[in-house]
Amino acid sequence: MARKKLLTKSDYLDGLQCFKYLWVMLNEPDRIPEPDTSTQHRIDQGHLVGEWAKKLFPDGIDIPADDFKDNLRQTEELLNKRKPLFEAGFMVDNTFSRIDVLKPVSKDEWDIIEVKSSTKVKGVDIHDVSFQRYCCEKYGLKIRNCYLLHINNMYIKQSEIDPKGLLTSTDITVEVDEAMNGIQKRIDNLFSAIVARKCSAVNIGEQCSSPYDCPLKEECWDFLPENNVFEMYGEKKKAFTLLEKGIYTFKDIPDDFPLNGKQEIQRNCEINGKPYIEKKAIRQFLNTLQYPLYYLDFETFSSAIPPFNGTKPYQQIPFQFSLHVVEKDNATAKHHSFLADGTDDPRNEFIASLKKVLGNSGSIVVYKMDFEKGVLNRLATFLPKYNNWVEGLNDRIIDLLVPFRSFHYYDAKQKGSASIKNVLPVLTGTNYDHLDISDGMEASLAFLDVISNNVAEKEKMKIREDLEKYCALDTEGMIWIVDKLKELVR
Repeated sequence: MARKKLLTKSDYLDGLQCFKYLWVMLNEPDRIPEPDTSTQHRIDQGHLVGEWAKKLFPDGIDIPADDFKDNLRQTEELLNKRKPLFEAGFMVDNTFSRIDVLKPVSKDEWDIIEVKSSTKVKGVDIHDVSFQRYCCEKYGLKIRNCYLLHINNMYIKQSEIDPKGLLTSTDITVEVDEAMNGIQKRIDNLFSAIVARKCSAVNIGEQCSSPYDCPLKEECWDFLPENNVFEMYGEKKKAFTLLEKGIYTFKDIPDDFPLNGKQEIQRNCEINGKPYIEKKAIRQFLNTLQYPLYYLDFETFSSAIPPFNGTKPYQQIPFQFSLHVVEKDNATAKHHSFLADGTDDPRNEFIASLKKVLGNSGSIVVYKMDFEKGVLNRLATFLPKYNNWVEGLNDRIIDLLVPFRSFHYYDAKQKGSASIKNVLPVLTGTNYDHLDISDGMEASLAFLDVISNNVAEKEKMKIREDLEKYCALDTEGMIWIVDKLKELVR
C-alpha cells in the first residue's frame, strides 16, 4: 500500500487511543482545540525534565528537532560517532520517530532511553518505546535494551539539583518486546484509517479518557442529554452498560438495574425533581462544629523539579491561604489571608502567618480535609518546631465535604459531584464563573507563572488580585454552605 501520509510516534499513540481522533488530527486539524493550560503544563514539565536528563550524558550530542529534514540528515551523519544522541530522528516507510536518548553500547548496538516526567512506568510508555524501536530497527539499527528514565519521587533537593538523584531508570525491554508483537498490523491499520475519505464511526468509551482526556471528547459526547447517566456517582462502567442498552438518563434507568445507595438517591432526585435531605445526619454533623469557626483553604503548587531545599518532585507547596473567622452564631466573619510574593520558599512565612490568625480553640472547617492535613503535616516535618502545634490543629479540623460525599444532601443539579464548585451554586446560587481564576489548577499554574517570571509585572499584580478573590470565595462560600445547612434542618 502506498503511504502518502506520515505516521509519527505521537500519531501512533493517538491512534491506539482512538482512530477518530487520529483521522481528524491528520485530515481536519482545525477541529482540534488548543491544549488547555493543564495539558500544556504537562508538556512543558516533560520538556524541562528532558533537559535535566541530558546532563546524565555529558558527551551527548543534541540534534536540533525544529527542521525535520535536517534532523534526519544530522542523525545519519552522527551515528558513526558512537556517542549518545539526543532527538535522533528515523523515518522508514513513512513512519517517523525521534529518540530522547540513543545510547551506543558494545560495538554496533544501541539502547533506547525514553525520558518521562512521570514517577512510574505506564502502559502508554511501553507502546511509545515500542514504536521508537520499530523505527530504529526498520532503519537498520541493532537495539539491545530499552529504558524509561523517569522522576524519582523519593528524591529530596538539598542544594543544586542532582540529575542522578532526580531521575531513575527502569528497564522495560521485556515489556517492549511483548508490545512489538503485532505492531506491524497496528501500524497498517492506522495507515488505512488515516487515508480513508471519511472518518470511521467510533462509539464513546473508556478510551475517551485513557490514557489522556481526548481533545475531541466534548464534541463526541455532545449528543448526551442533560442529567445523563455519566453523572452517576462513582465508577462509570454502569453508565457504559446503560448506554449500550440505549438508556441515557437517570429517569429511564429500569427499577431492576443494580444501583448502590448513592446512585439510587441520584435516580430518585431526577425523577421527583427534589433534593434529598437527611436532616438527622446533617444535624449531627453541624453539632460537631464548635465556635469560633475558622473556615480555611490552602492553595499549593507543584513541579517535577523540586524548587526549594527540602522538597520532593511534585510535592504540594503551599503559597496561599484564606481564612474566614466567625466568632459566634450570626457574627460577621473576619477575613485573613496570606499570599507569597513568589521570590523565595514560602513555607516558613506561610505557617508563621497561619499560626498568628488561628486561635487555640474552635473548629477549623475545610473542604476535603485530607488535602489540608497533608499540607500541614509536611510543613511540620520540614519545620519541626511547629510539630506540636500542627498536631493540635489536626484534632480540630472538620471536613465540610462529609455531608455531601455521604449524600446526606444531594440535588440533581450537582451532577453527581460533591465538589464545592458544584455544591456552592446549588445551595447558594453563587458560582465561580465570574472569576478569572476559578479552580485550584488554574491557581497553581498562575502562581507558577509568577515565580517563573513568565509574565510582566503588571500581569503579576493582576494574577495576585485574581488569586485573592478566588481563595477568598472558597472560604466565604463554606460559611454560606454551613448557614444553608442550618436553615434546611431547622
